[in-house]
Amino acid sequence: MGTSEAVLHVLSGAVPQFLSSDMCSSNSDLVFYSKCHIKSVKKKGSRRLPSLKCSSMSGCQIGSYRCKRLGGGLHGNTAIDRLTLLRCKCQQAESVSGVDTGEGNGAWFVDNAKKLNLNGSMNSEDILEFKTVEQLKRENEVSMLNGKVGTGTNTIFTGGVDSVEDEAWELLRASMVYYCGSPVGTIAANDPTSSNVLNYDQVFIRDFIPSGIAFLLKGEYDIVRNFILHTLQLQSWEKTMDCHSPGQGLMPASFKVRTVPLDGDDSATEEVLDPDFGEAAIGRVAPVDSGLWWIILLRAYGKCSDDLSVQERVDVQTGIKMILRLCLADGFDMFPTLLVTDGSCMIDRRMGIHGHPLEIQALFYSALLCAREMLTPGDGSADLIRALNNRLVALSFHIREYYWIDMRKLNEIYRYKTEEYSYDAVNKFNIYPDQISPWLVEWMPNKGGYLIGNLQPAHMDFRFFSLGNLWAVVSGLATIDQSHAILDLIEAKWADLVAEMPFKICYPALEGQEWQIITGCDPKNTPWSYHNAGSWPTLLWQLTVACMKMNRPELAAKAVSVAEKRISKDKWPEYYDTKKARFIGKQSRLFQTWSIAGFLVAKLLLADPNAAKILTTEEDTELVNAFSCMISANPRRKRGPKRSKQTYIVYNYWICIS
Repeated sequence: MGTSEAVLHVLSGAVPQFLSSDMCSSNSDLVFYSKCHIKSVKKKGSRRLPSLKCSSMSGCQIGSYRCKRLGGGLHGNTAIDRLTLLRCKCQQAESVSGVDTGEGNGAWFVDNAKKLNLNGSMNSEDILEFKTVEQLKRENEVSMLNGKVGTGTNTIFTGGVDSVEDEAWELLRASMVYYCGSPVGTIAANDPTSSNVLNYDQVFIRDFIPSGIAFLLKGEYDIVRNFILHTLQLQSWEKTMDCHSPGQGLMPASFKVRTVPLDGDDSATEEVLDPDFGEAAIGRVAPVDSGLWWIILLRAYGKCSDDLSVQERVDVQTGIKMILRLCLADGFDMFPTLLVTDGSCMIDRRMGIHGHPLEIQALFYSALLCAREMLTPGDGSADLIRALNNRLVALSFHIREYYWIDMRKLNEIYRYKTEEYSYDAVNKFNIYPDQISPWLVEWMPNKGGYLIGNLQPAHMDFRFFSLGNLWAVVSGLATIDQSHAILDLIEAKWADLVAEMPFKICYPALEGQEWQIITGCDPKNTPWSYHNAGSWPTLLWQLTVACMKMNRPELAAKAVSVAEKRISKDKWPEYYDTKKARFIGKQSRLFQTWSIAGFLVAKLLLADPNAAKILTTEEDTELVNAFSCMISANPRRKRGPKRSKQTYIVYNYWICIS
């Protein structure tokens, strides 16, 4: 259904050219007029900053709106203060012909903006006019499930649908969050049995990805477009923790739509977007994967909707470049992989993945390919694209060559020599063969292989991490042979990785003293629970995309049939516990949105396998050729008895030739 769009260009100090931008592309299906104000929120002990006003009007035919700077603004490289909240001033009607609107983001103004004659007059510029009350009632009935209308909270599914898939769609739509009349995302969970909400009532960037893909495949593009543009605005905010700020370009982990009293008028309220960049998260870890997922979703939106105007916008192009510059920045690392802390991705608690975890590298590679496809030629793009291409070649070589493990490679590591000091060392990372665990020797099938979880000096994390391996298949980071081998391993180890509910987040679990040391005795990450080898239904959609790309839909269909047997009866849990996923997780939230959305995406892709192309990426010929050159020049391929003359340098400048 059509939705009204109230997307603002937040003026970032890092990109001052936005201040003079006159026209911003939009594709709203409806025609409406609204005035939105960006103001500073008055915090205790802080002074008022200059306010910004942004008026926007959607044209009836061209579908675009004009953004002008009307008041004081930002200059130079001054970032928007972190304490400043983005607000959209929307007076809320208490009722429309007896239809209760509820509190917060009432659905009374969703998809009900009346088409206006722009040459006519309006009684109030801040009140959206509506269609007929009868239509409003019908739309309210669709969006309301025994809870508040449109707030995405306190929803209990009571049945009355024809199938599990219909139920999932009802629940997904009930989780939608609205900001100034437009859907902007879905909350993390809608569990009515939990008294401690924590941050599960927020819109998480990584959690929304399967929701966004589901809406795209269903042809409902507005919510994804709004999500992309609103999170982009939050990117430019100042982010500070203990007087330190991370690099520009960091995307928030989540955001929440709050309803607050309007300054100077206690009878009116306004909505604000309140982001969390990790300052309030457990462990205070910045979300490295948020920006990478944002780029991947942006490309998927363009491919699915055929609307390339969003990715071609100046502010969106700048947002892509800011993320890339943050990821491609020079550092001390000798490896092309991204160096991150523990808990900076889906596994957001201490699980021993600090360093160069596979999940981040797979998303990084995918985001680089997506960004290269979307970047428009212009000032500053040439150098960035050159650095991007160089990183793609180095990253793909590094992961394919050093992260890959199968029975042959395992035997090779078993025979490694250590303490090699040379430029052509075979054991480049000084891996000790004793690191090979007994479980791996027994677990590795003769046919199949996978990419290890992490690689650092003298350390290989041999655990199987599902998201990293699946997205390596989706993005093309793994070769075609490696991709098939990964799926072969999943098929061979079905009883371990799928069992009674797909899909293990990692395998095996950390247990005993290893669990105590690595997790710090985390009571939530106990063995075979949560991130410590728990089973997560949301991973079903990544598995399905990988299977569709490799033309193995029967594997995905088998996993979907396993999930379909019990996921609805279990009330859509966040995760499952035990080796075989027999129990609902002890702290698992029910009605977890990305469990619902992951199931829907899997079903939609099984019905239309070609739709997976909005997420998959293929290597181009230049990248393959460059990789082949690196393989042929790799000393590891040339090892063996050396018959050439060796030179030894001794002191006193004597040179001895043997």
